[in-house]
Amino acid sequence: VLFTMNGRIPPNLSSASLQRSPSFKAPAGIRTIQSTQYPRLPTELVDDDDFSSCSSFSGTLSESGTHYRPRREHWGNKLQFILACVGYCVGLGNIWRFPYFCYKSGGGAFLVPYFLILIICGIPLLYMELAIGQFTKRGPIGALAQLCPLFKGAGLSSVMVSFFISTYYNVIIAYCLYYFCTSFRSDTPWTECENRWNSKHCWEPSQFTSRNISRPDNSKTPAEEFYNRKVLQITSGIETFGLVRWELAACLFVAWIIVYFALWKSVRSSGRVLYFTATLPFVLVLAFLGRSLTLEGADAGLQYFFKPNWILLLDAKVWVNAAAQNFNSIGIAFGSVISFASYNRYGNQILVDAVAVSMINAVTSLIVGIFAFATIGNIAREHSKSVESVISDGPGLVFVLYPQAMAKMPFSNFWAILFFFMLLCLGLNSQFAIVEVVVTSIQDAFPNFIKRKLVCHEILVLVVCFVSFLLGLPNIMQGGIYFFQLMDHYIVSTSIVYIAFFEVLAIAWIYGTDRLSKVVQHMTGRYPSLYFRFCWLIAAPLLILCVVVFSIVDYEPPTYNNGTYKYPVWSQILGWSITAMILLCIPVVALYAIFKAEGNTICEKLLSTITPRVDDVSTANSIADIGNELQEVKTTLMDAKVPPNITVKGRDQRIEIMKR
Repeated sequence: VLFTMNGRIPPNLSSASLQRSPSFKAPAGIRTIQSTQYPRLPTELVDDDDFSSCSSFSGTLSESGTHYRPRREHWGNKLQFILACVGYCVGLGNIWRFPYFCYKSGGGAFLVPYFLILIICGIPLLYMELAIGQFTKRGPIGALAQLCPLFKGAGLSSVMVSFFISTYYNVIIAYCLYYFCTSFRSDTPWTECENRWNSKHCWEPSQFTSRNISRPDNSKTPAEEFYNRKVLQITSGIETFGLVRWELAACLFVAWIIVYFALWKSVRSSGRVLYFTATLPFVLVLAFLGRSLTLEGADAGLQYFFKPNWILLLDAKVWVNAAAQNFNSIGIAFGSVISFASYNRYGNQILVDAVAVSMINAVTSLIVGIFAFATIGNIAREHSKSVESVISDGPGLVFVLYPQAMAKMPFSNFWAILFFFMLLCLGLNSQFAIVEVVVTSIQDAFPNFIKRKLVCHEILVLVVCFVSFLLGLPNIMQGGIYFFQLMDHYIVSTSIVYIAFFEVLAIAWIYGTDRLSKVVQHMTGRYPSLYFRFCWLIAAPLLILCVVVFSIVDYEPPTYNNGTYKYPVWSQILGWSITAMILLCIPVVALYAIFKAEGNTICEKLLSTITPRVDDVSTANSIADIGNELQEVKTTLMDAKVPPNITVKGRDQRIEIMKR
């Protein structure tokens, strides 16, 4: 491979001189690297006989034929990586889950376990996942396989969780798209009771505010009826699925098209999109915060939000909810953070990234909480109800309460358009990350198959998006919201905590905090502090174990519409079956790894499965640097239109670097 001193091909270097020849000598200003055999290390040398822009794989020639490894792209710059992480963390969950958990968990009292778990688990585990992703240059499956093959199944479970979430998370984006398009109508349909879908129980608050009449108990607001009777056309329960809502199906299809074109070129395309989708929502959130604080009754909602009910801190469910919100919001054990970090340069300063992303997410959650409870206080005042009786669970908080607040603002259509566009951006940012981890993991696990059958990265992304679209259709049937809530309960609130425990066990206990600390020091030049090592080794696993035990002892079956609908037993069995299918990956893959491991006895095989596949950090760093240079030179050669017949090839076990 030819490297120029200044990154350009000398003008006197002809195409013929680039032909491979045993007697070829590099001209002045050129250095050569001769590599033999693809190293089994956490990073790959990027080399390819085919410079096709479609190809996302690199080929290495060996005695047995051609083997392909996925080519690892890099973020265009550090800002793209930060925006990707922030965009993933600050999603729709901050808009509806965080306020609802605050309501269920004693208002301000919920902030105590939330920030405590953030400090003990959230930031340290985010730091840990960024480290292993950046070091191994793999997705969650490949990263854990490199560090602790015995628990490779934890990475597979993370990918399965992300895949299941991708099938129903885009449904919320489809709702946002539907509301966004509807907001362009001159008369927004969720403000009055004169539409064909309204029932006799429809009640318009604006008609009774001047008479100080409280809302009847069996009444429904126009926003509620629009959401339930027009958008969802909801059935009586999960037992009755009904028909497909074709309007929502069209919105879901459009949402998947947006996701595809944002990811089809990997981080090269999604990184550019994030400049817009990850920054605009913060501007809009601040605008809505300022507007909500001026609403009548906002003080009552804020008082409920900040006034803690300390007795609820003794409830284990509050701590489970705080852990679930932390893991779901920051992305712990979902695999997306590991995948994002795998596209970093080897020496990226991950501690700064971990603290910055965590703090931005926490501050945004507080801002959204203030905005939400100020809005809820205004609606409670208008309905002459208490704050507790106004809040709804699930997506209804977004699509019922917030539109009511938008309708009372001057230029209500303008505010509604901005609000649902903000939700679109927040949802898409998270969806990009969720789908990216699935694509990255498949590409890492089956490179030969994908290269032969799918040819390029773009087709792989298309297949993943299309399959997820089909699996998401049950969620947009007339009874689909019940299925959505069931999946969200068992996958996000239940499975993630278990996966996080095994992930910490594999990395902190088996791979070891000492090894991990040396890896971090070699990448960043900074040895992790005693605080982080203590959290990795003791505090985080102990806290997660307590949450797991409490979640089992204090188990509550899922409900819908603030507990008015209780799921039948068969649906709970279905939910636990999905959870079991996800979590069984951990023991099944562990048993398979032991069975395939080298050794004559069980102890020898077990010892082999807990032995890292990466031992030499300095060698890994050297390979990473060479891989980065090869990628840059490949781009230079493509720009110079040099014949694509340069390869990295060999038969030895070493890499020789000749001085310039």
